[in-house]
Order: sequence, then structure tokens, then C-alpha cells
Amino acid sequence: METLKMILLIALRNLAQARRRTFFLGTALSLVTMLLVLLMALSQGISDNIVSSATTLSTGHVNVAGFFKATSSDSAPLITDAAAIKELVREQTPGLDYVVDRHRGWSRVVSSTSVLSSVILGVDIQEEPRLPEVLQLAPPSEYREGATGPARGDVSQLARDNTAVIFATQAERLEVEVGDQLTLRTQTSGGQANTVDVTVVAIARDIGLLSNFSIFVPKQVVLQLYQLKPDTSGAIQVYLKDIDGAREAMSTLRGALEREGYELMEYQPAPFFAKFETVSGEDWIGQKLDLTVWSDEVEFLMWILTALDTVSYSLIAILIAIIAVGVMNTMWISVRKRTSEIGTLRAMGMTRSRVFLLFILEAFLMGFFSALLGASVAALIAFLVNAAQLRIPVDAVRAILLSDTLVLAIEFTQWLGAVSMLTLFTVLSAMWPSIKAARLQPVEAIQQIE
Repeated sequence: METLKMILLIALRNLAQARRRTFFLGTALSLVTMLLVLLMALSQGISDNIVSSATTLSTGHVNVAGFFKATSSDSAPLITDAAAIKELVREQTPGLDYVVDRHRGWSRVVSSTSVLSSVILGVDIQEEPRLPEVLQLAPPSEYREGATGPARGDVSQLARDNTAVIFATQAERLEVEVGDQLTLRTQTSGGQANTVDVTVVAIARDIGLLSNFSIFVPKQVVLQLYQLKPDTSGAIQVYLKDIDGAREAMSTLRGALEREGYELMEYQPAPFFAKFETVSGEDWIGQKLDLTVWSDEVEFLMWILTALDTVSYSLIAILIAIIAVGVMNTMWISVRKRTSEIGTLRAMGMTRSRVFLLFILEAFLMGFFSALLGASVAALIAFLVNAAQLRIPVDAVRAILLSDTLVLAIEFTQWLGAVSMLTLFTVLSAMWPSIKAARLQPVEAIQQIE
């Protein structure tokens, strides 16, 4: 223990004496660590936005949906006997939080000045505990140029018939305000045109890219628009206490539904709208259920995370390589300048292993405290950015980041991993110079003049 303490004191003294080299190399390590943590925080923020956006707008953690075919050549994203299936899901799902069922449709949304196409989500707001919390009201300044004043509307008003909640981007395009009327226009399965008038009861803040293509209405509106029977639904969405258990829950539900005699489609990790062509070409009639997890339904968005992670880790790999070369060169310089000191220590009885430990310990101390400082600064920056709720001014960037504000989400495991990784790379970069220092012969080393 005394020996280790002595080696630690010598290492600290050497770092202090070479303070200029220590400062510049430590600063570089801190900056690389800070950049790594911030890039991981950005990636995690986008991932969190995808989960939040998807599980609010278009999918549960697990989905029990399916297709109904009246003839072998058509397909409709409907399930029948929805109440019985919903009850079975409640009884058989492990780790269940709650279950909702939603109707799904596609409609032209017409205002007095403009038209857009949108997914129509029919909900029972009284069965949706998270929806009113997630759909935050947008102030008029977010969807009408020059407008002022507080946000208006009430999401809970979706409990009334013929109402709608839209998003700020849609309100801007349609040029509507809370209290204005919209007309939903679509075709029924029989090919007949049908319309329903709805009143805007709330305008919500955008929730990433998906909110540009969705509006919420009561279930009654979708039933009326498509002339459906009451015991039908578009999807039963299962929400778990832990989203990481989604695949296990899906597997359990597949077994339970099969035991009850329901026909299931083969598992295909893709959103429901990507399966229309395949289902239409299959030779069967009636109903088949299709089970997916949340990531399947937003598979088309995962390229954003893949692209960001690829760019981030490529950049970090280049920076780490540069830092590794810098650490190695610095340690070589330190060994050359301290050759006589090494010889003296060896002559006083310090073994090769302790000389090696001395240089490794110097690299470890510099790498650890530099990485710790960089990661801590990154965490502080992330906290300040999130507190400031910085609005992203560019539409394209908002679409890619799936948020109107810049969100940096730091997880402790990622933070600790960044510190550990940079410290490890620093130590590994110092290995060869440390081995060379330990191999110096005492007599030859002590005779060399610095």
C-alpha cells in the first residue's frame, strides 16, 4: 500500500511538472469526451422523441391489429369482435399498464381556405390516460404569424361528438383556430364518398414528424365516416409499465390469441400500411390478426438514428485516433526526458513492473480526470439546453430531429461509458511507451543527461 501511494505521488508530481503538456493533452481529451457525450445525448433525445411521438400518435408498445377481407382481392385495416379481443389482451398481457383501442382512417381535411390529407385517429379520450398529458396546447404564435396570447382549447373536449384535435403545423396550413369547423372527406369500403363536419376543440404542439400527418377525433366520427359497425376497431394498443418488455408481451399474446382460435398473420416487422399490397394478394377471406411492437410501426424512421450514429461514431473514432497518437507521443517525450530519473529510480530498487505502473498511472490519472471533466461539462450543457427549450427554426431539421425543440437526453450508463472508454483509450495508448520505460537498464539510463 505504501509503495502504491509513493508511485501515485510521483505520478501526480510528474503531471504537475509537465503541466503545459498535461494541460493541452487533458483539454483535448476533455473536448473529445464532451463531444462524444453530447452526440450520444442527441441520439438518445431523438430516440426518446421517436418513442414519445410514435406511442402517442400511431402505436402502442404492443399492437393487436389486423386486416379484414370481404373478398379475396380487397383488404381493410380492421378487426371485428374488438371488445372480446381487448378483454383477452387485458387478461393475458404480462407487465400491463393499460389498453386502448383506436380506429384508423385516411381522409381529406378541408377548411374554408385550404385542404390537406391526414391519418384520422378515432379515440375514446376517457380511456386514454396519457393522451391529454402528452398533447400540450400550442400558443397561437406557433401557428399564426403575429399572433399573441395564451394557448386555447381543451383536449378533453374530444369526449363530445364531432370534434377534433389538430397540431400546430396543420392549423397553420389550414388557417384555422380553436372553434373553427373542418370537413373530413373520404370513401367508404363500398366506394361511396362520405363527409363529416367536426369542430376544432384544441390545437396541440407538434410532436415531431408524425404529428404532421395525424389528427384526433372521437371514435364516433370514424364509425360515421366509414359507416362501420360499433364492435370494430383499427388496432388494440397495449401499453406496458416497461417498454423493454414489448417483444416478450407480444410473444405471450400471440400464444393466447392462437389458443382462443384467432387466425394470426405471420410476424412481419413493418408498419401496417406497408402490408396492404401483400394482404390484398393473398387468397383468403375473413379476419387475420397482426401483432407488432412499437419499433415495427416506426421502422421507416429508424434510418435517422442509424445515420446519426454512423456519422457520430465515425467522427469520434477519428478524434480518438488523433488523441491516441497524441498520448503516445507525449509519453514517448516524457520517457526520453526522464531517462535519468528512471535510471535513478531503478537504481534505488524500483522494479520494472513499478516503473511500468508509474507511467500507466500517469496516463490513467490524466485520462480519467480529463474525461470526467468533459463528460460533466457535457451534462451541464445538456441540462441548460433542455431548460432553455431552444426552438429549432428550420423545418427540415425539426423533421429529422422529430421535435420542435432541441432535446439532449443523457443516460448515466452512456455518461459513465464515455468516461470509461476515453480513459481506457488513454491507458492503452500509453502501454508501449510505458513498456519501453520499464525495459531501460539502470546503469545506461542514469548516465544519460537530459
